[in-house]
Amino acid sequence: MYAYTFPMTLTAAVAGASGYAGGELLRLLLGHPDFAIGAVAAGTKAGRTVGEVHPQLVPLADRPLVAADPDLLAAADVVFLALPHGESAAIVRQLPSDQRIVDLGADFRLNDESAWTAFYNDSYAGHWLYGMPELPGVREQVRESIRVANPGCYPTAVTLGLAPLLAEGLIDMRVSVVAASGTSGAGRTPNETLLASQVMGSMSPYKVGGVHQHTPEIEQALSHAAGQDVIVSFTPLLAPMPRGILATSSADLAEGVTAEDLHECLMSAYAREPFVTVLPPGHWPHTGATLASNSVHVQATADPHSGRAVVIAALDNLVKGAAGQALQNANLMLDLPETAGLSAAGVSP
Repeated sequence: MYAYTFPMTLTAAVAGASGYAGGELLRLLLGHPDFAIGAVAAGTKAGRTVGEVHPQLVPLADRPLVAADPDLLAAADVVFLALPHGESAAIVRQLPSDQRIVDLGADFRLNDESAWTAFYNDSYAGHWLYGMPELPGVREQVRESIRVANPGCYPTAVTLGLAPLLAEGLIDMRVSVVAASGTSGAGRTPNETLLASQVMGSMSPYKVGGVHQHTPEIEQALSHAAGQDVIVSFTPLLAPMPRGILATSSADLAEGVTAEDLHECLMSAYAREPFVTVLPPGHWPHTGATLASNSVHVQATADPHSGRAVVIAALDNLVKGAAGQALQNANLMLDLPETAGLSAAGVSP
């Protein structure tokens, strides 16, 4: 186990602090034993106070939101970029080459330029280390990195559920995913489809037919885990809740594979992981159990009638799906305990 015996104070800056993920980062940083909060930057909300935008963050209520000045950001030990997709690269170019950065956007997640071009309406900025510490070998790479691309919320849920099974050859390389997300996953920009009167009491699919921008990211992560190309059919759903993701994935079983084999594989993969919980057989993940935590709850079974595996994962899209995983990566980058400032315990009811 990692030994941590000395106190220290580091500074973290947040660009995009007025958004949902940025606000969640500030909340987590307030409870972190080793970080002081440096520059708190925003775009159109610069000039307002944190309390006006995030009234839940009482200790920061009087802090001003400033413009994303590269000099202010560069004064921090680590910079979190919680910006809309396509905006991180411009700021990165203005920061020192040795600046530690965790980007919560998609700008540096994809290794394949053609995949970026097909799903994002912007020029390709390159790729950084994809920071999902629970994947084999990634934790050690994050510790040695100064630039980390934080995974998306849907890809985190889907990948952590399926990666061990694909790596062990227990399921086929063609995967179907149906995943529901709370409305905060769409960000804070006003949108008629996210009005309470439109969302409450209703579930709806969106970006159906392989056009969701997380599709190539999920395929990239799963293909890396499997050691060969994985094809994903991804259908996202908008759920009438503020936060949370429930991802249901299915794939053909390899010959002779049982429910016990699937469960044992997940247990073996995550036995020592602080933020991944494999539930006992017969118990199924639900979003309420992961609320406000950095946890992922996973479960798998075999459907002998169809010959398919069914894998379900739940997480909080703003914590493990965004800010919590970003802080987890920053802890590793700065040689801090990986769990510092993070909790595996959810909030209920």
